Amino acid sequence: MERIMKLFNREFSQISEAALVLGFFTFMSQILGIFRDRLLAGNIGAGSTLDIYYAAFRVPDLIFTFGAAFVSVSILMPFLKTQMQKSYRDGKKFIYEIFTTFFLAIFIIAVMCWIWMPTLAQHLFPGFNNNELAQTIMLSRVMLLSPILLGISNLFATITQAFKQFFVYAIAPVFYNLGIIIGIVWLYPVFGTVGLGYGVILGALLHMFIQVPVVVRHGLFPRFVRHINWRHIRTVVLHSLPRTITLSMSKIVFLIFVSIASTLVSGTISVFNLSYNLQSVPLAIIGVSYSVAAFPTLVDYFNKKNFEEFVAHVIGPMRQIIFWSLPVIALFVVLRAQIVRVILGTGNFDWADTRLTAASLALFIVSVVAQSIILLLIRAYYASGKTWKPLWITLVSSVLTIIFAYVFITLYNAFPALQFFFESLLRIQNVAGSSVIMLSLAYSIGMFLNLILLLVSFKKDFKYVTAFGLARTIRHSCIVSLLMGVVAYSMLQFISPYIDQSSTISVLFHGFTSGLVALVVGFFFLWFVRNEEMRVFVRAVRKKLHA
Repeated sequence: MERIMKLFNREFSQISEAALVLGFFTFMSQILGIFRDRLLAGNIGAGSTLDIYYAAFRVPDLIFTFGAAFVSVSILMPFLKTQMQKSYRDGKKFIYEIFTTFFLAIFIIAVMCWIWMPTLAQHLFPGFNNNELAQTIMLSRVMLLSPILLGISNLFATITQAFKQFFVYAIAPVFYNLGIIIGIVWLYPVFGTVGLGYGVILGALLHMFIQVPVVVRHGLFPRFVRHINWRHIRTVVLHSLPRTITLSMSKIVFLIFVSIASTLVSGTISVFNLSYNLQSVPLAIIGVSYSVAAFPTLVDYFNKKNFEEFVAHVIGPMRQIIFWSLPVIALFVVLRAQIVRVILGTGNFDWADTRLTAASLALFIVSVVAQSIILLLIRAYYASGKTWKPLWITLVSSVLTIIFAYVFITLYNAFPALQFFFESLLRIQNVAGSSVIMLSLAYSIGMFLNLILLLVSFKKDFKYVTAFGLARTIRHSCIVSLLMGVVAYSMLQFISPYIDQSSTISVLFHGFTSGLVALVVGFFFLWFVRNEEMRVFVRAVRKKLHA
């Protein structure tokens, strides 16, 4: 208990240490997220009810993006640090003003959406029948409380990160998923579909409450105030507006993809969301961890006008992201069927659902490296105060991604040869609803387009950018990824005759053994070639174990 309390109070000043803490608890959160999806797949299955659940998330999620961007860490951190440098009292007053303004604004938006939800649902999910629409409306209305709670929690996260107390920030998503799991296991059997919504609200409450002790200890627990410095609010809004639109575009893209999926066969929304959630595990562990850990340091260097170190602390995490992402992509592509079957293959989730989700996952996972670097570059832009540039880039790439989705779906249905090619490549012949993979493909291509535009822009805007170290990292990562992929595939083929494919334990052993052998081979290869990223990781682990 004493060790846990020390972690609650400890400040993490080194990016590698902070990323390790964030990565570990992000991993724990993702494990719970995987367990959550397994419960959803097993208890409900990839069908109408699960489609309704995922569809109901979309409007509250979009509201959260619009409103919570105003109180996001990326936006508020520089302002809070500036006010705190003046005096602690100024920092406290700033928190009060932001809290009051945010709460009133998000509450009004939520009430308006509650009133207009029937109209919104009818237009957003044209493929739903009347019963499905009615349930979606009811569940969405329940979930409208979550953006308010998570928005306040975001404000708390700004405070915890300002003092570099990443442990509390990292553990909050664990409690969020725990609340949702409680909803699936205990509330869904009692209240039906709406019980899933109650679980989401419980998770949001836990996400917020876990950060309260740290906020209180620093004397920054927010309260309502009558007198607001509207100049401060206007400045924050103007800076947050590009970020709000940037984040909203990704949510809008996802919303439109779900809208398209609602017009396809029943269960398509479920397959799309489940495969997206699976690819989000490495994205959260790698991309989110490094980008979040780097952000406070990037803000400090930019405020000190140390631009060379600023860029160096962008390139460093970028190398780590590439180093970890490419091998993960290789293993996920090779072991996709085993991953999906072990995690989701239970109860009402049948073999056809497994094959389709695995195919969608393969097309999603290839863009994890792009998505991770995008998160880092966008945070670098926010740390420098240049929030409009990523907005325009995201806007262009989002529009093109949506166009890709419509075009790919149309071409896939119009040309049997194209359909045969992808079905054969991903081993989903004779599986109904295979057109969902075109949504995954469009999303990944859009992410790579976004990355290319951001990289070109970043190199142009920051003159200190150099490719030092990147070429070697990419070379090592590509070689080890290919090596691990070949080893994993060979092990799958070697063990396959001795495995009972109908047993979950056997499938787990099959995939785990193949992946483990590939990891061991990859580790020794990287150690043999004296890979710098591997040595940095080993040093960080050793330092953490001896802390």
